[in-house]
Amino acid sequence: MTRVRSWWGWGFEDAAVDPAALAPMVTEVLGFALDGDVLDPVPIEQVAVPAPRLALPTTAGWSTDPRDRLGHAQGKAFRDIARAVRGRVDHVPDAVVFARDEDVVGEVLAWAAQEGAVVVPYGGGTSVVGGLEPRDGRPWVSLDLSGLDRLLDVDAVSRAARIQGGASGPRLEAQLAEHGLTMRFFPQSFELSTLGGWIATRAGGHFATVWTHVDDLVEAVRAVTPSGVWESTRLPGSGAGPSPDRLLLGSEGILGAITEAWVRVQPKPEHRAQRAVRFASFLRGADAVRAISQAALHPSACRLLDPLEAVQAGAGDGTQAVLVLGFESTDHDVEDALGRALALCRAHGGEPDPPRARGAADDSVGAWRDAFIAMPYLRDALLRLGIVSETFETAVTWDRLPALHDEVVGAVREALGEPCRVTCRFTHVYPDGPAPYFTVLAPAVRGGEVEQWDRAKAAASEALHRAGGTITHHHAVGRDHRPWYDRQRPEPFAAALRAAKAALDPAGVLNPGVLVDP
Repeated sequence: MTRVRSWWGWGFEDAAVDPAALAPMVTEVLGFALDGDVLDPVPIEQVAVPAPRLALPTTAGWSTDPRDRLGHAQGKAFRDIARAVRGRVDHVPDAVVFARDEDVVGEVLAWAAQEGAVVVPYGGGTSVVGGLEPRDGRPWVSLDLSGLDRLLDVDAVSRAARIQGGASGPRLEAQLAEHGLTMRFFPQSFELSTLGGWIATRAGGHFATVWTHVDDLVEAVRAVTPSGVWESTRLPGSGAGPSPDRLLLGSEGILGAITEAWVRVQPKPEHRAQRAVRFASFLRGADAVRAISQAALHPSACRLLDPLEAVQAGAGDGTQAVLVLGFESTDHDVEDALGRALALCRAHGGEPDPPRARGAADDSVGAWRDAFIAMPYLRDALLRLGIVSETFETAVTWDRLPALHDEVVGAVREALGEPCRVTCRFTHVYPDGPAPYFTVLAPAVRGGEVEQWDRAKAAASEALHRAGGTITHHHAVGRDHRPWYDRQRPEPFAAALRAAKAALDPAGVLNPGVLVDP
């Protein structure tokens, strides 16, 4: 049976969470009062869809079906969901093109340049930063690349695979599994997002250390640009000038449509060890995480949850911070590495849980993992209950972490007022600093959720900038982060990026408003 994507919310319709199931958590754990009203999504048939403004090609693959157009009109950030659930979709594409091969991609780009239209490459549609929604008023088409989803080649000797850019996480892993291999890259959006999307947004994956970004797994990239095909040489490493792959990594669809890539793969890990460790406070836990990262132990999971984050995930009781710690290897036993990491935790006041069977009912590690995958679905259900629930993330050096944490939490609470909850966890960890990931929860202003969140997001972004953090560690820039990205990057680099854009896309066809202005 084919699963149906939700046009207004995250993921698949059959995986949606019943808001009533979350009501006890909202009142008992968060302490928020509910008004009893559950917001029902506006039926798709009642959403106004404007007529296409373009004379479209009659070739196969083009669609003006309202459901296709609405489903490709925006990403899946809280502000997108808050608009769509009420039937408000501000920038509907004039058409959707379902590409089945590279020739179609090139044809669409040439057609758009001739017609003065905009093209937005679309993979899984999971952008949470306004990456899929042109706002300059020009006619536009969404170029859906999900049909380019095949495993093309496997080099088992070098442990690499050539995969088309439209392959979603499950599709990619299923094909690699036939060869006994895995990419081992599992972002929270894994079930929907695609390889090309991961590369275009420099996505962060499963590993908390070492292989944190998709950058670390890319050998070569192929993309179709308005000026021709861009394909880099497949190599384990090279010092031959600036890397062509690095310019496509994080390019967010402004330079070309990524159609395939060679990526590093491996056998599935056979050796695993994991444990939860409890700390009296989040910052005490952070000291232990810093020691682990600087000891070069390279845990695969090193996720520190503050007390409220832990209780919401079912991994704690709300009185202690919890560190979800794990090691894995395809080659050797990892118990010694776990043992050394636990010793460092104890030296910093941590109390490891006793070993438990994987999947046990009181297994904090398993509870957090399950909650992690379900979080976007929970966010949608909370919105329907009248709760703002959204996230933002950053990275900062260890010396600046305490001040950044305090400044960001204070800024968001001031912007939203009370009651408000701001939680924090580490998603990725480096020897010189962590990637803190914040979750915001507050009673919603019914009908004004978008403006409410925009106020909080702006306050948080200003605080991150003041405290020396990046505007994004792995969510990408899009349009929502542009003001702070422009202030973070060096201006000579911005000029170079604009020059690359002009050389590759002289008509300004691709995803305008992201990273640079036309």
